[in-house]
Amino acid sequence: MAEDVLSHIVFLLTEKGQRQYGLHDVTQLQHALQSAWLAEQDGADPPLIAAALLHDIGHMTHALGENPAAAGVDDRHEQVGHAFLARWFGPEVTEPVRLHVAAKRYLCAVEPDYFSRLSPDSVLSLKLQGGPMTASEVAAFRALPQAEAAVRLRRYDEAAKVKDLQTPPPEKFMTYVAACLLTQ
Repeated sequence: MAEDVLSHIVFLLTEKGQRQYGLHDVTQLQHALQSAWLAEQDGADPPLIAAALLHDIGHMTHALGENPAAAGVDDRHEQVGHAFLARWFGPEVTEPVRLHVAAKRYLCAVEPDYFSRLSPDSVLSLKLQGGPMTASEVAAFRALPQAEAAVRLRRYDEAAKVKDLQTPPPEKFMTYVAACLLTQ
């Protein structure tokens, strides 16, 4: 079973991951690898590295095209990805994935310069995702057990959009994914 899950994830990353990542000059796969590599370089634990690799898996499991936000559609990829991953992973992997969009909204609310660092497609999707959090949403987000991990993941996510950045291959990061599977 574990080998089937890992093979399916590798397939999604390598095949569906060839789609362009939003308006950037990187693919979904390159974005995923850069996110995981940044998490590893930051000394994150295996579940957060796995979450960084898989945080946008929801984009690779829907049929809404490469950039649904441009058509005014919130693909809710964080929810889709969470539901997909929850079959095989615990909350230490799935919750940062589910919360990485909320973390963007949170950071826009609590860090005055964060919004100005967002890419144009992140600004567009932010509007569809509800905009910066209100004060009550900020308080509720901070109370979540995986809020800190989601914020760290969000920072990797924003930084992982560098054209031609050399990263290790998917197999390197699959060791983290395998270590986090609920069914070994």
